[in-house]
Amino acid sequence: MNRRSMMGAIAYKVVGMPMQVKAAAAYDRIRLGFIGSGLRGSQLLTDFIKAPGVTPVMVADVYSGCLQRAKEQTDGEIEITKDYRAVLDRKDIDAVVIATPDHWHKKMTLDALAAGKHVYIEKPLTWSIEEGPEIIAAAAASKKLLQVGSGAKTAAVTAKAKELVQSGVLGKIMQVKMVNNRNNPEGAWIYPIPPDASETTIDWARFLGDRPKKSFDPKVFFRWRCWWEYSGGVATDLFVHMTSQLHEVMSVEAPNSVVSQGGLFRWKDGRSVPDYMSSIYEYPGFLAELSVNQCNGYVPRTMYVLGTEGTLELSAGKVVHHFEAKSENVQRYGSVSWPKAQRAKYLATRKPTAAFEKPREVKIEQGPSHTDLFLVSLRESKPSVEDAREGHLAAGAVHLANMAYKSGRRMTWNAKTNVVL
Repeated sequence: MNRRSMMGAIAYKVVGMPMQVKAAAAYDRIRLGFIGSGLRGSQLLTDFIKAPGVTPVMVADVYSGCLQRAKEQTDGEIEITKDYRAVLDRKDIDAVVIATPDHWHKKMTLDALAAGKHVYIEKPLTWSIEEGPEIIAAAAASKKLLQVGSGAKTAAVTAKAKELVQSGVLGKIMQVKMVNNRNNPEGAWIYPIPPDASETTIDWARFLGDRPKKSFDPKVFFRWRCWWEYSGGVATDLFVHMTSQLHEVMSVEAPNSVVSQGGLFRWKDGRSVPDYMSSIYEYPGFLAELSVNQCNGYVPRTMYVLGTEGTLELSAGKVVHHFEAKSENVQRYGSVSWPKAQRAKYLATRKPTAAFEKPREVKIEQGPSHTDLFLVSLRESKPSVEDAREGHLAAGAVHLANMAYKSGRRMTWNAKTNVVL
């Protein structure tokens, strides 16, 4: 246990585990600031400005092209800056939407809360497991709404799967399997570099922040998920979707331990993170296997919940209930070595094979989107649907997987104290 984990443990104990933060006030018209307008940030800008009663006020990004695109998205109405602090200084902004590289999440979130802003922070909440407790404490002290942007947590398929798990129809659940595979340069984060990328259009120093200084590299800037300094690789980009959904479906908070294997098998373009990783988590009462493969796209994003009485398959916005074959009161293979007459008498007194029930797609009623729920919480002073604590637990689980991968050993986590061993 190092000093960083010890300080995290102290902060976590002070805050306490059970916590929900309510918005300080209800809003009729919500004025939003945006910090980060890259791939995900531009999507969030589109999502939020479609909602009634939302006014985009200002956007910050360190690349001029992203700022120009934000202008185009808002018909020229949004103000632009390369300094995110200018967004926080605006007194007429109620809440900020943060969608920046992971290594900026903690500082920007803390700065936004200190400036009196409500916060929508894109997943993962943190760059490292030690950062979570400080954000939890800051959110609690600020009394501002903080919502982490993991849409799978509040998806309609997640709610239906949780309902079925709690009903007991699956019997005893001992295994969950989650997969997210892809096999193309875009899926491996090899995004195109715009022709105007230069130190004139990109504030390279602002991008680096407190990371080690290095010469301008447009590949690093536009493909930052490929390096540990700015990202947690497949775990923080893709595993975290799974852990937030897993925790909701199974009504669990955090894993006890994890082991991980993986490597860099295909996309050897200078990146330091693996392109394939598979982790096995130990949760109370069951194991969860999570894997991401950027070298094969056969199994897309899918979740299986396996019980003694059936299996749920969540994929492509659907939930399919697979039924286990009913066990007949006979063992044909187990009795094959018996004498013929004795076996014939045994089989004659047993019940016939039970009919196999075909898989059934479960009806789902769609609800509001994850971004809509943030606006609902603001307007109605409702608790966050994914608060700082929940975001930390989902992110902490994937950080734990990375730690197991890097160390080559089983890692255990006491989520109540945030101590990793």
